[in-house]
Amino acid sequence: MLELNFKKTRKKHEEIEEAKIAVGLDIGTTKVVAFVGQRNGDGKIEVLGYGKHISLGVQRGQVINIDKTANAIRNAITQTENKADIDIDTVMVGIAGQHISNTQISGEIKRRNSDSEISREDVRILIDDMFKVAVNPGSQIIDIIPQEYTVDTITGLDDPIGVLGTQLSSVFNVITGNSQHIKNIIRCVKRCKLEMDGLVVEPIASAEVVLDKKEKETGVALVDIGGGTTDIAVFVNGILRHTAVIPIGGDVVTDDIKAVFKGIVKEEAEMLKVKHGSCIPNKGNENHVISIPGIKGRPATEIPVVDLAEVIAARTKEIIQRIADELKNANCFDKLGCGIVLTGGGAQLKDIKEYTEYITGLSVRIGNPEEKIAIEKNSEWYHPMYATGLGLMILGIEKGEELHAIKEEQNEKTTSSKKAGKQTKKPEERNSERRDKYRPWEKIKEALSSLINDDDMDDDFEDD
Repeated sequence: MLELNFKKTRKKHEEIEEAKIAVGLDIGTTKVVAFVGQRNGDGKIEVLGYGKHISLGVQRGQVINIDKTANAIRNAITQTENKADIDIDTVMVGIAGQHISNTQISGEIKRRNSDSEISREDVRILIDDMFKVAVNPGSQIIDIIPQEYTVDTITGLDDPIGVLGTQLSSVFNVITGNSQHIKNIIRCVKRCKLEMDGLVVEPIASAEVVLDKKEKETGVALVDIGGGTTDIAVFVNGILRHTAVIPIGGDVVTDDIKAVFKGIVKEEAEMLKVKHGSCIPNKGNENHVISIPGIKGRPATEIPVVDLAEVIAARTKEIIQRIADELKNANCFDKLGCGIVLTGGGAQLKDIKEYTEYITGLSVRIGNPEEKIAIEKNSEWYHPMYATGLGLMILGIEKGEELHAIKEEQNEKTTSSKKAGKQTKKPEERNSERRDKYRPWEKIKEALSSLINDDDMDDDFEDD
């Protein structure tokens, strides 16, 4: 694998050829979006370009038609390459769908030398060992996220590095998905002659660019309302505690509008929802009526705004109630000091913030992408619908930086061992200066690679 996710290969950017950049690829139900970016001199991540194409091969977050999905990816990537003037060969991909689940599993390792401090390598071994746990047939591990650590009798450790002890253990949030659905994503990416740098559950990616550290520490539920699914990620004490997928999203609201008001097509129903819709019926103007031209000379369809709001409210209430039920069933509801943050395309629905507060009794805000990223509020990307794509881009950059830092650390250790008397920082001291903890990127990539080999892909390139 390349040390850096990509290299800028066109003449325009030759002077920064070795910059750490990455592409986030959001394969959604309604759209496929790609973002490419790099970290600037101020430490923020800057968007270099993006592309978007309508998604026709995905239903409720799952790839159904590989050919149509690959075509959408190819178009989005081509737009991104042209706008950023780069060649793209690797992408960080998001995954959603009802097939995704999480399980709490305990793991531990015993160390030989109790007089030495817990190291980053010990943590890596513990986390990597969790990829050996048995999962249900037809399932594949997507991510493994540790909760608090325990060293011997010392419990509740957020970071065990530097603690003396023999036994290191933790409870892990093991996130799994259906193997066939994961294979379909891999096939689509490979058909576009791209390498997959990682696979991330979409609400985790969205959280990178929507939530700040204080919210994660206090307790918050990120709710990403997409076209096909509503994805949930719960953070308490700075740690991801729970993920869930509700198999309905904004498209169901659009379909309801189309079904109730006869004589309109889906595009018109979507326009009605976005431009004229609200999920609080009593805010509508009783005398306000929207006229939609009839098809092929048929009479126009007259739609009262109050009736439109009632249709939207009925389905929106169902979605919000299912969110609340999921949080309560996972014993998370009472731990959300910062309530709920709504993001995704569905978060643009008028009055959804107030309606969610009314149904759940929790504080609610709309989550725009603004964390870790250099973005203006008047930017076309400053919108909840782009949170996942931007979050995937950020994770791709951070992964490249982390792997580069680890390699430098190993090189320094090798060099310092050859130079007597040379003073260097201990690995643990350098680790404490990093923003992020160890994530098992390479193990995730190995697990995904084990699902499918090159022979399985031969027929996928015949059309290209």
